[in-house]
Amino acid sequence: MLAPPFAGLDVRRAATARARLLGLAGLRALPASAGLLLPRTRSVHTFGMRFALDLVWLDDDGGVVRVDRGVPARRLRACRAARAVLELPAGTAPPAHPPQRKPVADGLGGSGLAGRPAPRARSL
Repeated sequence: MLAPPFAGLDVRRAATARARLLGLAGLRALPASAGLLLPRTRSVHTFGMRFALDLVWLDDDGGVVRVDRGVPARRLRACRAARAVLELPAGTAPPAHPPQRKPVADGLGGSGLAGRPAPRARSL
């Protein structure tokens, strides 16, 4: 089960190189409650897409770094601060909140986001 605001989504994980390359390309549509998690990535393309996407960029702890809404086909997007991206159908990404700056103490054993479980997803 994913942590809010992603609870209730059917998220698949692109676990292989082929799954990462193909992503959602070629699909006619994606249900509003479905998404694809691409771990270990800072950029994506929408070549071969037949529908627009919302891209939710995530940090190491699964926190939202940025949300790109309604990204059309044949585009490249990147987020240097991200460590993963969740691809969702356009218009379904949760409301964006400004990123929270982590206190310096977090890197020295503070609680912060480090104790929050990362989103879990099923492999393709």
